[in-house]
Amino acid sequence: MQSISRRLSVLLVLSAVAAILLVTIFVNITVSNKFNEYMIETQNKRYERIVSYFEEAYKREGKWSSDTGVELMHEASMGNYCLTLLDSSKQAVWGMDPDDLKNQIHIGEMSGHDGGVYTTKTFDIKIDGIIVGYVDIGQYSSVLLSEEDLTFKSSINKSIVVSGALTLIIIGSLSLYFSKQFSTPIREVAKMSVSLSHGNFDTVSNIKSNIEELEDLRKSVNILAAKLKSQDTLRKRLVSDITHEIRTPLNVLQNNLEAMIDGVVPVTKEGLNYLNEEVIRFGKLVNDLNLLKEFESESIKLNYETIQLDDLITEMSKDFYIGTDCNHISIEYDIQADETYQIIGDKDKIKQVIINLLSNAIKFTEKNGKVLIKLYKENKNIILEIIDNGMGIRQEDLPFIFERLYRGDKSRNQIEGNGIGLTIVKNILELHNAMIKVDSKEGIGTTVKIYFASRV
Repeated sequence: MQSISRRLSVLLVLSAVAAILLVTIFVNITVSNKFNEYMIETQNKRYERIVSYFEEAYKREGKWSSDTGVELMHEASMGNYCLTLLDSSKQAVWGMDPDDLKNQIHIGEMSGHDGGVYTTKTFDIKIDGIIVGYVDIGQYSSVLLSEEDLTFKSSINKSIVVSGALTLIIIGSLSLYFSKQFSTPIREVAKMSVSLSHGNFDTVSNIKSNIEELEDLRKSVNILAAKLKSQDTLRKRLVSDITHEIRTPLNVLQNNLEAMIDGVVPVTKEGLNYLNEEVIRFGKLVNDLNLLKEFESESIKLNYETIQLDDLITEMSKDFYIGTDCNHISIEYDIQADETYQIIGDKDKIKQVIINLLSNAIKFTEKNGKVLIKLYKENKNIILEIIDNGMGIRQEDLPFIFERLYRGDKSRNQIEGNGIGLTIVKNILELHNAMIKVDSKEGIGTTVKIYFASRV
């Protein structure tokens, strides 16, 4: 198998070679045709000049002689053609020997013509419309080429070849550069995906690309790696949490029952009540897990009705006064007056949301603390805020607080709970098309915001 870099390089170079060959052939043919047209035109003008010269010579001398026009012999010899002067009866006056040209010949070829064949053309010499003689012009090709002409044509062909080679080198270099620009980030992402498939979720791609699609791909794979890592951490923690939550009551039950069976601890009503509380706590955990399962499978049914949210909050808050008085925690309200806070939802489920959130706020607030409940409207939404000045949540724990059985290390050691309450809250709110946001700072407090769609 070939790498993407090599495949791109080969494709680009082959495309460049094909394009350069086509251009070179086209330019060469065009230049050759234009050059030959130019030479034919030059040759015709030469024929006209030679004929005109002999006409003027005849007018000047009044007859043909062996010296008439002989000065053209030198020019003809240098131009690689032969001249023969004939009188009106086509008898030779003087002429050049074609064999004398063979040792000095420099003849160009036109396509389809044989440059080694000697050909002649005969032109009439007329005075006042009367033919007074003829001139034969012979050559070893159909186009007369001087040494300068051959050199010029050769230099053009060499220039075309050299420019094609240079263009190929430049395009090849650019092809390698741009193929690397494409292949490097793709190769890194491919390596990263292989690493992720092997369970190495710490892999991160740091090679940036100036190509938007490749950069988006790199970022999305990095995000995927981060999410997989967090999910793997949650999975491991979930196993640990479930084990912890189940093992604790079972150990308590087992140890106490064994002690009672062995007679180490007497069987008393108080002891049995204590064991019963552990059974109840264990049963509550199982019930919460079953409830969470129903929400996540969306098999739970909701009984929708119109709910006056402000009345519901005020009524339910009263149930928490006894618990808050013991710890001197105050519950305050900030509800905008002259507003209607009607929503559509399952009243029992909304109650469960408020109970869980208020319970958490009170549970994590120390003595002499405060819990503030705010209710107001904003952009056609009813917003419920529950604010406490308790122990707060660590920033590294915030992204995971809605995960099942997740509990921060600090709350795990200090506060009783099973880590399912907020997961249930989020699932209930999602069924009501509501949104929840949590903002918290450790040691300062926590703010929970719920966005309900207003009915009016």
